[in-house]
Amino acid sequence: MSPLPHPIESPSPRSAGPIGLRVVRPRDASALQQLLTSNRAWLEPWEATYPGGGGAEPGSVPMRPVIRRMLRQQRAGQSVAFVMTYQDEVVGQLTVSDIGGGALRSASIGYWISQHVAGRGITPTAVALAIDVCFGELRLHRVEICIRPENSASLRVVEKLGLRFEGRRARYICIAGEWCDHDSFAITAEEAPRGMLARLERADR
Repeated sequence: MSPLPHPIESPSPRSAGPIGLRVVRPRDASALQQLLTSNRAWLEPWEATYPGGGGAEPGSVPMRPVIRRMLRQQRAGQSVAFVMTYQDEVVGQLTVSDIGGGALRSASIGYWISQHVAGRGITPTAVALAIDVCFGELRLHRVEICIRPENSASLRVVEKLGLRFEGRRARYICIAGEWCDHDSFAITAEEAPRGMLARLERADR
């Protein structure tokens, strides 16, 4: 998969009521580190690991160099990392990754949110904002989200957004030392002609 043939300019911050999405900054390191550490038990069941064991526990890796790497990948046209905010507080992180240019124009979205604000509709709104960035500023055509079938909270996100189920990918990603199935959900730009946030708001009404 070829990345976009140019650096990705930092997308503009977006918001919907108290929920916001903006590109990660080096000064977010402390807030993200604290969230990852305090949410370790909440996040660990879904954390990717290396085959045969290994891989970092949430919060165990210093975030400042991680953020620098994220920003390098953005400049290389490969991915864009965002923070999710609620009432101006950083509460989670969302990444648009595996960005493909050329004839593909596709990307994947992954995310996590702190347990203390889960269930307030923050993640579906943040994902909708991110998809609008993908179809608008990044000029992509397709976005997918892959979720373990056991992850009921994340499945509710794609259900709320109305993403199309494309099938199960057997033994797709190594999680907690085991190769785990993931269900694939996707949407193309033609399916949200007025934008993903507008579509979500109509569904909520």
